[in-house]
Amino acid sequence: MAEPTDRQMNGTDGAGVFLVLEGGEGVGKTTQWSRLADTLRAAGHDVVAVREPGGTPAGDAIRRLLLDPASTLSPESEALLFAASRAQLVRDVIEPAIARGAVVLVDRFLLSTYAYQGAGRGLSMPALRQVNALATGGRTPDLTLLLSVPLDTAQARMQARGTADRMEQEDVAFHRRVRDAFEAALAPSWQHAHPEVGRVVAVTADASPDVVTVRCLEMLVARWPERFTASSIAALTASQHA
Repeated sequence: MAEPTDRQMNGTDGAGVFLVLEGGEGVGKTTQWSRLADTLRAAGHDVVAVREPGGTPAGDAIRRLLLDPASTLSPESEALLFAASRAQLVRDVIEPAIARGAVVLVDRFLLSTYAYQGAGRGLSMPALRQVNALATGGRTPDLTLLLSVPLDTAQARMQARGTADRMEQEDVAFHRRVRDAFEAALAPSWQHAHPEVGRVVAVTADASPDVVTVRCLEMLVARWPERFTASSIAALTASQHA
């Protein structure tokens, strides 16, 4: 009997899988993005891991401008720069990787724009939606893992880093609005009204990095049991005892 193709395993029109990690500052998102990429590669997956903004030469230049504490940007300029970086990333990296059957793992995507520039900055959601429809070309994540910790824990983690980028330097009220927007995105009614974001599921991240990584992997196994088998978790276990 022939082995099932990636297309059959995914149950989607595309051959690859498009995964996004989301969350506010200090939730451990970037740590999990790196750990998940390493673990899935160890389990034999072709993984393309990129972050937003960034992932292309143009995107990396935009990232430096957006996160530089010395940058003075209007909310509108900020939103358009994020969209510009996203447009380049989708066309140069994400689409080709999905077409060849890779697992694409992105640190932030469209949901961050709705949370940060929409709820955080107070920009028009219809305007953000329209701009980003052009930026993404209709590409929707297959699954978004939304990491969350209590706000005071996140704030303590940011303070412990010693340095803060332009977004991290915003006040507590800003980060509270962002957190509330992320939490709102977990509601089925919100996801139904925003199909361009795709499915969003919660991952509690107030545990050790190892535990959180396993929680993330379990979400993948539950969604794609034929593709992300227990071998992914076994790869993590093996790396911990290497």
